[in-house]
Amino acid sequence: MQTHYTFHMELQKLNKKLLLLSAMVEDRVRKAVKVIETHDEEMIQSIILSDYEVDEMEIEIEEDCLKILALHQPVAGDLRFLIAVIKINNEIERIADIAVSIAIRVQTIGDSSTITNSFDYSTMSEKVIQMLKMSLDALVNRDAEQARQIFHIDDEVDALRNQAYDAAKEMIRKNPEHPGRQINIYLLARHLERIADRATNIAEEVIYLVDGAIVRCP
Repeated sequence: MQTHYTFHMELQKLNKKLLLLSAMVEDRVRKAVKVIETHDEEMIQSIILSDYEVDEMEIEIEEDCLKILALHQPVAGDLRFLIAVIKINNEIERIADIAVSIAIRVQTIGDSSTITNSFDYSTMSEKVIQMLKMSLDALVNRDAEQARQIFHIDDEVDALRNQAYDAAKEMIRKNPEHPGRQINIYLLARHLERIADRATNIAEEVIYLVDGAIVRCP
């Protein structure tokens, strides 16, 4: 009985750690999206320098999962939960890395006052934030139906990435003397798309956790 109680206490602690990590990473993505517009150097540095916090927690969560698997040998729903946590933990850490990549990319582009952007990222950013929030909410609430809704938004993000690519090509055609700047601006779309893809992966794992079904976004 004591072993059973300890096991479920460890699962609860693990769940809390994952939710804390999720909140940390969502905050970093929101900041990364904001610096695309503001080019705020202080915020850029905050995103870059705080990345170690996410890395440390991601390692801690993975180690906790492996210890629980080794000590308790869970089955059925508990085993699905641990498998989902291991995968989602990795996805969340990768999302944090992409947020850092966005910050570094914006830093490379330079002062927004001297740049003619080839694409307005506000709509794409909103959809990516929506996808990330929905995927994490679906995890908290164990809501497979909400997780499935994310797949449709991913198609919209892909379409916006294509628009960003076309806009960058047109801007380079008109201003061939500065192609590097426009390429870097377009690469922000690739970073945002990758966050959307990771959010979709989280949604797939939530569906596995809730329904026991392995699905892949079409």
